[in-house]
Amino acid sequence: MRLSKFLSIITFITCLSLVYVYQQTEILRLAYLGQKKLTLYQDLLDKNSFLRYNVKRLGSLAYIGNKISDSVDYEMPDTYRFVRLRSSGEGLRSTQIPVPKQTLLSRLFGIKRQAEAKTINP
Repeated sequence: MRLSKFLSIITFITCLSLVYVYQQTEILRLAYLGQKKLTLYQDLLDKNSFLRYNVKRLGSLAYIGNKISDSVDYEMPDTYRFVRLRSSGEGLRSTQIPVPKQTLLSRLFGIKRQAEAKTINP
């Protein structure tokens, strides 16, 4: 075997090995890059869910009710007026529904005819 043929075969094998090593390092580099992007994506998802939770918490009726009840100038009305909308030929008409008067039993025992909801403070 001639020396030039031997050197050309060695050079060819060396080039193939270098291409293979380069390919493997690129695979690892892209895998690390993909892992880094996945970690960044997970962090953004966590921040998004945290911000959504804050929006839901700050927009909840219990939180708003606590903020309103903390202010001094807010008062609940003593009496309520119910209005019923009826459709007629001219359009919508409003009629007031009379509020039933309290009976002697409801005054004595504090029975209310209307349900009231209370919030649970977290």
